Amino acid sequence: MPVIPPEESLIEYPSDFPIKVVGIMHDEFTDIIVNMVIEHDPTFHAGKVEMRPSTQGKYLSLTVTVRATSREQLDNLYRALSSHEMVKFVL
Repeated sequence: MPVIPPEESLIEYPSDFPIKVVGIMHDEFTDIIVNMVIEHDPTFHAGKVEMRPSTQGKYLSLTVTVRATSREQLDNLYRALSSHEMVKFVL
């Protein structure tokens, strides 16, 4: 992955950065996602999660607001979230 110089980045670091994670409705989904996010942002806590179930109740959308400190941190977090079997997509 190419390195983007800080002056060319669209994100100013550090900053709060929202990430939407959508998965199948499951009792453990939120806890699993929160624990994954904490691995990449130790300042994160469950109070920074917004939850929204789908109309039919099949899916759960979480918006997690992380403290982004670098492009590398965000890329690693997106990869970890996207690769989890319970996650349908990450925005």
